[in-house]
Amino acid sequence: MRAAVVGAGSWGTVVAGMLARAGARTALVCRTEAQAEAIRERGVNPGVLRGVRVPASVAPTHLGDPDALRDAELIAMAVPSRATGEAVAWLAGRIPAGAAVLCLTKGLDPASGRRLSQAYRDALGPEVPFAALSGPNHAEEIALGQPTAAVVAGDAALVVRVQDALAGPRFRLYPSTDLVGVELCAAAKNVIALAAGMSDGVGFGDNCKATLITRGLAEMTRLGEAYGARAATFRGLAGMGDLVATCTSRHSRNRAAGALIARGTPADRVEGELGQVAEGIWTARNLLGLAAGAAVELPISAEVAAATHDGKPVLACLEALMARAPAAEE
Repeated sequence: MRAAVVGAGSWGTVVAGMLARAGARTALVCRTEAQAEAIRERGVNPGVLRGVRVPASVAPTHLGDPDALRDAELIAMAVPSRATGEAVAWLAGRIPAGAAVLCLTKGLDPASGRRLSQAYRDALGPEVPFAALSGPNHAEEIALGQPTAAVVAGDAALVVRVQDALAGPRFRLYPSTDLVGVELCAAAKNVIALAAGMSDGVGFGDNCKATLITRGLAEMTRLGEAYGARAATFRGLAGMGDLVATCTSRHSRNRAAGALIARGTPADRVEGELGQVAEGIWTARNLLGLAAGAAVELPISAEVAAATHDGKPVLACLEALMARAPAAEE
């Protein structure tokens, strides 16, 4: 199989390596020619996953290369959600006939507030097979060969192909037919992780974080069910699994971003300090838009949006959550 991974951040780099080791002829499409050349020369991706080798069988290329996707049968998109519009426009002009798309991004389309599959299908047409992969998948651990699992959902035949291409002794893949649920889990868990990081940033402990994770899962599930997703998806790897990892891990960008915001870093400067994308910052307001469209209440997400976009003090956000009227636990 010929594959291409578009986006040479940590996750895209790791997935390109996984595909290549499984025997796929794999291109890694970098943003710039300079980044592609550095990978070719050094065998590592500078500034990404320090010390982790990129397999020699991975062919680095760049967005400006007209042959970047030549003969690709599987195209894995690992670009930040904020670049969705640019990414789908670039892909629409280059996708080879018969190619399928696997989305590795966890977020929403910032231009429309919709799920990423909707943006891709609008641009590419419904005839292009599409799937999304999600789960507790920190690239730093997978790059070291540590075991984990994920869920892949979408067109049935493509789901099987992705399992065949990526599953291995240390990476277990579960098939799903709930694309809506998997995509909403992937987007919403980053917003809850910001809240968990904010709790860390103000010095609260495990009780507060456990409360945010549990109640966060409840509001994620409410939103998903309102859009036709299955509650079981939110109890699985794409939901609870990824939520726990993102809210607790030292590798979590969104947890780290929340902590920085709580300590006084303006939200628009957080990614500069992290040196990485924190998807939850870009997702929070759009998630509320989805909730409003389905008349669903997302109290934690609403307070995260207030902190990240309106400058509301983090302690005031946490106090507002605690002051909500008593209600039965769902």
